[in-house]
Amino acid sequence: MRSYDIVIAGAGSVGVPLSYYCAKKGFKVAVVEKEASWGRGQNRAAIGGIRATHSDPAKIRVCRESIDIVSRMKEEHGLDVEWRSGGYLFVAYDEEREASFRKLLKIQKDSGLDIDWVGPDRVAELVPGINREALRGGTFSPGDGYASTLMTATAFHKLAMDAGVDFFFGEEIGAFTQEGGRIVSLRTRHEEFGAALFVNAAGADAAELAELAGIELPIHPDCHEAGVTEPVERFMEPMVVDIRSDSESGNYYFYQAVTGQIVFCITPKPQVWGKDKDSTSTFLPLCVRRMLELYPRLRNLKVRRIWRGMYPMTPDGFPIVGYPRESDNFLQAVGMCGQGFMLGPGLGRILAECLAAGGSATKPEGSTEYGFLFEELTPYRSFEGMELLK
Repeated sequence: MRSYDIVIAGAGSVGVPLSYYCAKKGFKVAVVEKEASWGRGQNRAAIGGIRATHSDPAKIRVCRESIDIVSRMKEEHGLDVEWRSGGYLFVAYDEEREASFRKLLKIQKDSGLDIDWVGPDRVAELVPGINREALRGGTFSPGDGYASTLMTATAFHKLAMDAGVDFFFGEEIGAFTQEGGRIVSLRTRHEEFGAALFVNAAGADAAELAELAGIELPIHPDCHEAGVTEPVERFMEPMVVDIRSDSESGNYYFYQAVTGQIVFCITPKPQVWGKDKDSTSTFLPLCVRRMLELYPRLRNLKVRRIWRGMYPMTPDGFPIVGYPRESDNFLQAVGMCGQGFMLGPGLGRILAECLAAGGSATKPEGSTEYGFLFEELTPYRSFEGMELLK
């Protein structure tokens, strides 16, 4: 048996940053991943946005940490992840949207977010050529931004390797051994791992992994598609988000990457449950139609490719972070609802801080500073309502 302080299941947006920060705190860490390398699950399907613009203090706090980490990756570690502080712009074209955005501003500002309402003229400056008919304005958070998902995952993998993390790729977890309400070991086809703490960071496979330990999690992946255009000269800065829905889709969003491409995504309506990664013939016409209605200037761009990934959804749109009653050393860091890339770095650093502050690798509540986080994201909350800016 291979012995570690912490064994993390999943080398993705959450697992790899968490492994790095735990190793920095002096823990002996292993990451077990069924894919052939890091970031090959939902991480590489993400479009790269990192925003602290949420409707909930817990998510705002975690993502502010993520922005701090990713924005300084080149300065601190010499690793370019193509970060750009282009900001996030949530546009409003009706009274209902404007009222809801303005109401959220107090929560967002009280949580330390640099955000404010901007009028139509400022929106047009940020996104030249945007459709101004009925445009009422929007909320703009200049500190938010975007980065390359592949380069960021690779940067964290390098940092984790340098910090002494052991990665085991091509190893699918088949079983857990449990004794007295604790997990003693996990087994793959080739290896057995023992540890004081095990972490479920398995993304879209989180519910199945938890089930191996007799734990039921309300996480169900749904399918989302995204696309990217050819690169062109820079003409816009923020990630533009339109949360209006129609009969075929919910919100959609797009931005211009550091390298010039427009990257875009849309929420299907109704949701498409499952793990099918095949692209569809309906995504591109639907998404392009809605984007051009909002921003006609995009009409001559050529789309290079489209792809499909999963959002591991919870009933209320919030992650699950905490310990199940069945196994008090099996930390769940799951259900990121399609926001693992933006939550992962901050959550990894926070969890490592809590584990180290507690002097134990079995409970994260060692740091009272983050107590609210575990209360809000506990597996035993009511799961009522829905995150407004999911």
